[in-house]
Amino acid sequence: MSIRKIHHVAYRCIDAKQTVEWYGRYLGMDFVLAIAENKVPSTGEADPYMHVFLDAGGGNILAFFELPTRPAMDRDRNTPTWTQHIAFEVGSLDELLAIKRRLEADGIEVLGVTDHTIFRSIYFFDPSGHRLELACDTATPEMMQRLDAVKWEMLEEWSRTRRAPQHAAWMHDGSHGG
Repeated sequence: MSIRKIHHVAYRCIDAKQTVEWYGRYLGMDFVLAIAENKVPSTGEADPYMHVFLDAGGGNILAFFELPTRPAMDRDRNTPTWTQHIAFEVGSLDELLAIKRRLEADGIEVLGVTDHTIFRSIYFFDPSGHRLELACDTATPEMMQRLDAVKWEMLEEWSRTRRAPQHAAWMHDGSHGG
């Protein structure tokens, strides 16, 4: 078996219409499909929902469920907010900065631009509280080769020690030449 691609990734939202409009306005995602049911097809459970699908580019679909009969949305309180996020790639730093300006002009708080050495990114939240990241690649082929060469060693060391391996410390200590 071989996975061909991610068919869609689904999250919950507070308001399906607001979500479709927001992602269209700020991230240029087209609204491609809506499915509404009174029963969950996989379980047969009575639970009305609206399921909306957005084009995230490159054949990727981002979907949301609005669940009006369920308790209010919440998040995993044992996981820091910075870890669970959806990251989208943009074409250039100029595009990243333009989106940042537009978000901020509309009162949306944006963190960054953060320099991750191999990409730069900004972070912000959608109306349902999902943390989003927009990233533009800045890596050279050499940087990616260096990272590829040590990925298994890093994973093995992490697995043994649960401490950050230093095989790629060059990314953050200023010695990467960028």
